Amino acid sequence: MAKILVALSGGVDSSVAALRLLEAGHSVSTAYIRTWLNEEMPLADCPAQQDIEDSRAVAKQLKLDYEIVNLVNEYREKVVHYLIEGYRKGQTPNPDTMCNREMKFGIFQDYALRNGFDAIATGHYVQKLKNPDGSYDLYEGIDSNKDQSYFLALLNQKQIDRAEFPIGHLTKSEVRTLAKKHKLPNAEKKDSQGICFLGNMNINRFLEHYIEDQPGPIINHLGRVVGEHRGLHRYTIGQRRGIGVPSNTDHQAYVVTQLDFPNNALHVAFDQAEAPLLYASEVILEGLHYTHCSLSKKTELLTKPRYRDSLQKAQFIPIDEQRARICFENPQRALARGQILALYQSDTYNGQSHRLLGGGHYTEITPTISAPTQNHV
Repeated sequence: MAKILVALSGGVDSSVAALRLLEAGHSVSTAYIRTWLNEEMPLADCPAQQDIEDSRAVAKQLKLDYEIVNLVNEYREKVVHYLIEGYRKGQTPNPDTMCNREMKFGIFQDYALRNGFDAIATGHYVQKLKNPDGSYDLYEGIDSNKDQSYFLALLNQKQIDRAEFPIGHLTKSEVRTLAKKHKLPNAEKKDSQGICFLGNMNINRFLEHYIEDQPGPIINHLGRVVGEHRGLHRYTIGQRRGIGVPSNTDHQAYVVTQLDFPNNALHVAFDQAEAPLLYASEVILEGLHYTHCSLSKKTELLTKPRYRDSLQKAQFIPIDEQRARICFENPQRALARGQILALYQSDTYNGQSHRLLGGGHYTEITPTISAPTQNHV
């Protein structure tokens, strides 16, 4: 049996992960990863103290060792800085994916290995399969509504090798049932939403403290100036709310189609299939990471443009080790630079048919004006 350090978040998923490993006979210890101090941003609403209390109570209930691992400085450098600089450059960063790669399965995993643990475990809804050659693959979680494989798209084989995902074969309702059966104190706790350290704070309010507003024109699809924006970092492609410009047309609303940084202009159009720049047929993917084997030739595969999107068919055309061209079978709506594209392949395992291959972030996006068709894998 292995010696495993479970990253308790204070939520029910990681708590049941610890429970399952304990029931399987492993030597289990627990740790809460501290990543934020509210004193650094008084307006933020990170529920860290409540999470610490909840995770400590779970460890006590299960009679497991518990510690707090302080990674505040590392989180600021690896995740918060990445978030701020991404918005400063007009990108749409994904802090959850970066936190997994750099923090949980990076710095925290290294901490565990240095302290004599064989692996770490988390409450992610993803399945891990050991291949005959000793390597590992990740598959979608059994619960398709909770599957979190997308957020692990930037992990590498070494990180996966020393990680366990004890609840990937369970549904959310089954996790809740187990938590209640074993009287875990957070069995009824609601799932966390959004970026932890922001809590209920709007992302724009947070960015105000780091990025100065630079107002500029809002230009519609006819080339007319229809208003003024406060700063391009406040917007992302596909955004409808908060633009501040009425369309003056019944049943039609403006949507952001371009952040024009050279001219400090925000471009908008009606949210329609033919809206200029809103749909893309090709993208350049950079910063490629592979969970197992790299892709070195043109390949037909499946992609997930965003976490809640359905899988989309596409061609993967490698440019070099770090870049690839992605050609979608059907145009995709509102892709933004900096977002993560996860790569999958059809391959059935334990009720799921999609194996995670890796992922990267959008850097160049080729728009199309052809109307998209419905395509769900």
